[in-house]
Amino acid sequence: MESGKVVLVTAAAGGTGQFAVQLAKVAGNTVVATCGGREKAMLLKELGVDRVIDYKAEDIKTVLKKEFPKGVDIVYESVGGEMFDLCLNALAIFGRLIVIGMISQYQGEHGWTPNKYPGLCEKLLSKSQTVAGFFLVQYSHFWQEHLDRLFQLYSRGQLKVAIDPKRFVGLNAVADAVEHLHSGKSIGKVVVCMDPTFTDQVARL
Repeated sequence: MESGKVVLVTAAAGGTGQFAVQLAKVAGNTVVATCGGREKAMLLKELGVDRVIDYKAEDIKTVLKKEFPKGVDIVYESVGGEMFDLCLNALAIFGRLIVIGMISQYQGEHGWTPNKYPGLCEKLLSKSQTVAGFFLVQYSHFWQEHLDRLFQLYSRGQLKVAIDPKRFVGLNAVADAVEHLHSGKSIGKVVVCMDPTFTDQVARL
């Protein structure tokens, strides 16, 4: 990721979005982030986001068109559906859109329903844009290298970790945790503790 770019992160107060916004800031970029709700917006401002768009209070499309008329250079997109369309239309010339999920399409009686994107090729060609998918298991060979880097940033205080306060314990709670994610009410990383006897401990030096 270069410096001096405009980076848009969707669902930015979630488990991975919170890290995407911080890494974009560390790299020296202007960061725009979408979220739903005042509490999530506050978290993102604390993480250094330059422009938080709370879709419950503002129209994302209107804000992007008015405040970023030349478009955004990089999009980290995890919502899918209408949000994907919106992000694609907001891309600048040579813009890059990275799809890391589509949580809006995972739900429903029939599960994942593929969407159609008419005119996609024309949009990409007219502005020399790139759309890429990122599925973690196919990049597992980079795992250790980047985990080490993230830990170093965390150790230096350059990376913060927000954990959702709702507690989920045991294997049976996994489904409830996923539903909590889908509800849109989660803030930060949702954690399921597998061991009911586990308690947080502070290391003694």
